[in-house]
Amino acid sequence: MTAILGISAFYHDSAAALVVDGNIVAAAQEERFTRRKHDHAFPVNAIEYCLQEAGIKPGNLDYVGFYDKPLLKFERLLETYLAVAPRGFRSFLQAMPLWLRQKLYLPREMNRGLQGEYGKRYVFTEHHESHAASAFFPSPFEEAAILTLDGVGEWATASFGVGRGNKITLTHEMRFPHSLGLLYSAFTYYCGFKVNSGEYKLMGLAPYGEPKYASLIREQLIDLKPDGSFRMDMRYFGYCQGLTMTSAAFDRLFGGPPRKPESQISRREMDLAASIQQVTEEIMLLAAEHVHRRTGQTKLVLAGGVALNCVGNGRILRDGPFDELWIQPASGDAGGALGVALFVWHQLLDKPRQAQSTRDTMHGSLLGPGFPNDQIEPFLRAQGARYRRLNDAELCDYVAELLAAENVVGWFRGRMEFGPRALGARSILGDARSPRMQSVMNLKIKFRESFRPFAPSVLEERASDYFELPPAHPSPYMLLVAPVRADRRIPADDARERFGIDKLNVARSEVPAVTHVDYSARVQTVDAERHGLYRRLLEAFAAKTGCPMIINTSFNVRGEPIVCTPEQAYRCFVNTGIDALVLENFVIEKEAGTAAEREPEQYLAQFALD
Repeated sequence: MTAILGISAFYHDSAAALVVDGNIVAAAQEERFTRRKHDHAFPVNAIEYCLQEAGIKPGNLDYVGFYDKPLLKFERLLETYLAVAPRGFRSFLQAMPLWLRQKLYLPREMNRGLQGEYGKRYVFTEHHESHAASAFFPSPFEEAAILTLDGVGEWATASFGVGRGNKITLTHEMRFPHSLGLLYSAFTYYCGFKVNSGEYKLMGLAPYGEPKYASLIREQLIDLKPDGSFRMDMRYFGYCQGLTMTSAAFDRLFGGPPRKPESQISRREMDLAASIQQVTEEIMLLAAEHVHRRTGQTKLVLAGGVALNCVGNGRILRDGPFDELWIQPASGDAGGALGVALFVWHQLLDKPRQAQSTRDTMHGSLLGPGFPNDQIEPFLRAQGARYRRLNDAELCDYVAELLAAENVVGWFRGRMEFGPRALGARSILGDARSPRMQSVMNLKIKFRESFRPFAPSVLEERASDYFELPPAHPSPYMLLVAPVRADRRIPADDARERFGIDKLNVARSEVPAVTHVDYSARVQTVDAERHGLYRRLLEAFAAKTGCPMIINTSFNVRGEPIVCTPEQAYRCFVNTGIDALVLENFVIEKEAGTAAEREPEQYLAQFALD
């Protein structure tokens, strides 16, 4: 047995992943255990979980890998600070203590995190090598082009190459400070959202606006080439020398200072979101076309934080030159932990890889902790909860009835998802046919902005009945946005006259709760092999209603990570407007009219006690 532990830490979304004899055994983000969203601390809890899942100790590990090269990253930071000095001195003073205390002494930190029991070799891959490995090695392709796009690793901000068999080769890269991820994050910051977590909000906001600034972005901010590479005019950006993403010149160009967080969203922010989203999609498509020309491959794999832009991914699938597309479900830094572990197994140890033509090897990305019934029932008894226990068939039938009656259900089943998306293990579910469900779930349960769209989980074989998604191209990880089919849309005569959030008040399709204002949806296709009982729940709902889909959103509220344990799920249920909770085979319901109506601050203050 060969056990390889991969680690990502210190920058964004720390995580650990364990590969045993080439099989992905476990993977999880540290935030799920510490309850600190995007926790970047060394992932001691995630490591402990991975080892427990495999039943091994740190001393039993054969290799431990880290997802980037800290010394190369430190070189980039020093060169950048020297290039802009004396500007950036405050930023330099903020960054250096952590580097001098931890990041430059990573083997020491890893020894400590592994309890001093691991005495073998540490392997350091480059950041984009880790992304590329996470994209290609678990994919179903024997051979494919590789494209990675993110903020920045050591120096690279994007790269491409080819994967064949058990080897990857990266041949080209774009370098810091020119970065699609940082360009998008600059607009995230300017529109008043938090960098490295608010990019989803910016993408969701984009359809409410018009791309009025797209030409200005192309003309003033970037020099875009036909191959998708570009150079940024750094006068408009502050991330090299300061503590902000944008500069005073950026403010002047777009008519004022950045929006203050939590303040009202104006037409300007909507138009800016639409504009940078349009430019981002254009760059992604140009890059994909260039990679296709240079590699001659018919299949493409994607990773890196930008690969979580599912609207851009949908454009590549629909308008790009590749026949097939596969995206790593944990495309951000967390996925780098998995990438480095697989890189050691295949690339360094030269172990064979057998691609499976129809399925990847991610096990549905359900790689986190699970909790059996005999662990859950004592907890429910201790809480004094009134519950019923149902077998699997009874459970699916009962929950389908609840959903059809417009109840919101917290669904906690099986192993937790690895990556940012809830995929039917730690999910909040609702009826996609309900015109009121989007507002109810956003404001009374998720405590988040009303404009945020919800995703549909749909039976895989029925997806093309509702969405312009090729039948042969499933979307099990909710990483593709597809248009709703024209024959499923509802004509809205006055929709063109509405602007901004007013667009929400128009029902656009037979499934209005998952149809965004631009008639699109972020689709998750559900199959029996990956999704087990969740698939059976959708089948039961379809049998009762004729509708093969439900709303699936992550089991959390704004500002906190997806729930990991039954205790966290129960507390979220009690303190929000969720009507019923499923914990494995147990169902707990609130009495009619008792769903919580408290403010988000009240809920989050209580949750912070954890």
